[in-house]
Order: sequence, then C-alpha cells, then structure tokens
Amino acid sequence: METIKDKTYGGERPLFGAHDVRFENITITDGESGIKCCKNLECDNSKFYGKYPWWHVDGSLITHCYFAEGSRSAIWYSNDMVMKDSVIDGPKFFREMNNLTLENVEINDADETFWRVNGLKLKNVVLHQGTYPFMFSKNIFVDGLVSDAKYVFQYCRNVEVHNAKIITKDSFWECDGVTVYDSDLNGEYLAWHSKNVRLVRCHISGEQPLCYMDGITLEDCTFDPACDRAFEDSRNINARISGTITEVKNPVSGTIIAGKITRITFDEFAKGDRKDLEIIETEK
Repeated sequence: METIKDKTYGGERPLFGAHDVRFENITITDGESGIKCCKNLECDNSKFYGKYPWWHVDGSLITHCYFAEGSRSAIWYSNDMVMKDSVIDGPKFFREMNNLTLENVEINDADETFWRVNGLKLKNVVLHQGTYPFMFSKNIFVDGLVSDAKYVFQYCRNVEVHNAKIITKDSFWECDGVTVYDSDLNGEYLAWHSKNVRLVRCHISGEQPLCYMDGITLEDCTFDPACDRAFEDSRNINARISGTITEVKNPVSGTIIAGKITRITFDEFAKGDRKDLEIIETEK
C-alpha cells in the first residue's frame, strides 16, 4: 500500500480513482469531490473542508479525522467502511451505503445522516442536532449512543440498540423489528405505527408512547409519570412494567402487567374488545 502524507489538495477531484493508498495528515481544502471512485483506502489524522470529499469509495478505514461544517454530504455511495475516533461537523453524512461501522465518533450536525444504510454498526457514537438520522436504514446494531437529534430511527428495519440515551420526539416510527436494551428513551410519541418492537429494561419518558402498534413487548421497563395515553390503538401487547404507569388508554389486545396503573381509560373510541385484553396490577 502506497503512503501519501503531509499533503494539501484543493479544486475538483484531485484524488479521483486512487486505490491501495494510505493517507496520513492530508488536508482537503475548499473544492468538491476530493476523493471519489476509489477503493482500498486508509486515512489517518486528516482534515476535510470541501464538499462531497468521499464518494463512491469501496473498502476504507478512517481514523482520527475531522470533517468541517463545509464538508456537507461528505460520504455517500461507499461500501465496507470503518470510521474511528473522528469528529464530524457537517450535515447529511453516510447515505446509500452498505456495511458501515463507526466507533468513538461525534457528529455535531446529524441532519439527515445515515439514510438508506444497510448494515450499520455504531459503538460509542454521539449525535447532536439535526433531523431524521437513520431514515430508511436496516440491519442496525448500536452499543452506546447519545442523541438529541430529532426524529431518530424512522422507517427502519431490523434494529438492535444497547445503552442509548435518546432525547427526541417521534423516534422509532414506522419501524419493523426493533429491540432496545438498557436505554433511556425520552420524547413524545415513541414508536408510533411500528411492528414487532421489544424494549428491555428501558426507561420511557414523554406523552403518548407506544400507540398504533402491532406487536410490542416490554420487559421490566419503567415509565415517567408524564407518560399518558400509552398503548392507544395498539394490539398484540405483551408488557411487563416495573412500578407505576400513569395511564393506559384504549389498547386493543394483549397483556399489560404493572405494579400500579393510575388510570385505565376505555372510551367510545376504543377499537378493541375487553375480552381480548388482560390488565393486571401487582401492587394493590
């Protein structure tokens, strides 16, 4: 593998078609498409300032790098990529990709990041600001995520999350096949219109969680007192809740077990039959 180090590149497509190259301490200045249509690259301790600096690259390792705000839409249409110990300040990263791994990465503008990624692995990743990260992605594994971006994980398939702290509304909407372990899920309207969702030892905050769902399993989860109207129009519920939940409203079918349910609401808009639902309070 050839090594290129201590170089600065600008203009349009200065490194087009590079292959089997290790870059060390390079800078991509203002311009477009610095690294494009390449394969088998390594890049360490480098800085990217221009637009679209890493497109159509197959097989790459990026370590200790910085992507500035101006490097928007930086990494698209690339496969088999690993990024570690890096900082991203630009929006709209990582689209239309296969097999992407990030470890110890901070993304400070997560706007429209991780769109249509198949095979995404995240370990100790931070997302700040922005909207709709993870849209339309599938086969996702996360261990360690802190996010205050809005509307995370929408229209996703086959998602497994561990040790996350997510502050947003409308997370996990229209998803199918989601399991979340040991996480703090804070925000209104959690997981509406999703199917086959399992939450294990999670703490749930925000109003109207887990509505309009088909197949929701809770194992030893806790609810903030502000969680009202939970499970509205949801069916095939299998919920074991630790402690108290403020309100369960108009669930359709399944079993809900909780220490205490402050309010159980069935009104004229309920779509289910009470005989299809079992509600048990264990703390009288």
